[in-house]
Amino acid sequence: MDLGTLVGLIGAIAMVVMAMLLSGSIVTFIDAPSILIVVVGTHFVVMMTYSLGDFLGAAGAGMKVLTFKAMDNEELITQIVELADMARKSGLLALEGATIEHDFLKKGIGLLVDGHDGEVVRAILEKDVKMASERHSLAGSVFKSMADVAPAMGMIGTLVGLVAMLSNMDDPKSIGPAMAVALLTTLYGAIMANMVGIPISEKLSLRDREDTVSKTLMIDGLLGIQAGQNPRVIEQVLHGYLKEGKRPTAEDE
Repeated sequence: MDLGTLVGLIGAIAMVVMAMLLSGSIVTFIDAPSILIVVVGTHFVVMMTYSLGDFLGAAGAGMKVLTFKAMDNEELITQIVELADMARKSGLLALEGATIEHDFLKKGIGLLVDGHDGEVVRAILEKDVKMASERHSLAGSVFKSMADVAPAMGMIGTLVGLVAMLSNMDDPKSIGPAMAVALLTTLYGAIMANMVGIPISEKLSLRDREDTVSKTLMIDGLLGIQAGQNPRVIEQVLHGYLKEGKRPTAEDE
């Protein structure tokens, strides 16, 4: 569970709801025509830009933002060094029975056990990294499009409300509902863009960078194992992927 995303989302919603409550009744800020124009309309407009499969896939990726758990690179390094020790003592075939939780690392070990050349291993794994990055980028672009479209749909709703208001100026009772549509569509568009579209797009981009770093770390470790490098050398190379504060000092090593 990503606490940063969860706490940020709940906190932002809570602040908006609190402001609405302090301004009066929250029912005042609920308007069905505005919701149809902005929320439903935005989804349909974005759907026009992408295939249905890409659109639905992005929705799934957006939900996973809350449950995503970044890989612990320190644990990965520890496991890779253990595998390197095993391969150095008993050969690459000994890795076949090793317990490996991460699917990407397991796939790489399988390629080593099968005896593939280092360049082949690198090409296959880097292709996987590239394809995963493209999927993350596509999902992020869907939410970025949502952030761009929602304020525009809010403006369309504002114009609809103004037209309705100006065309019925002789009926005072119709001015209030029309003005509500005009103002609330702008509000909904801003909320949808700044509390949903932009944050999720940016978080998907961050997750993609983290995922790419972890997988690149594994590729370098696997190639080091295949080349028969000393496990301590592999460990020192992989420590370069850690943030400076987490890298072991000379005394630790």
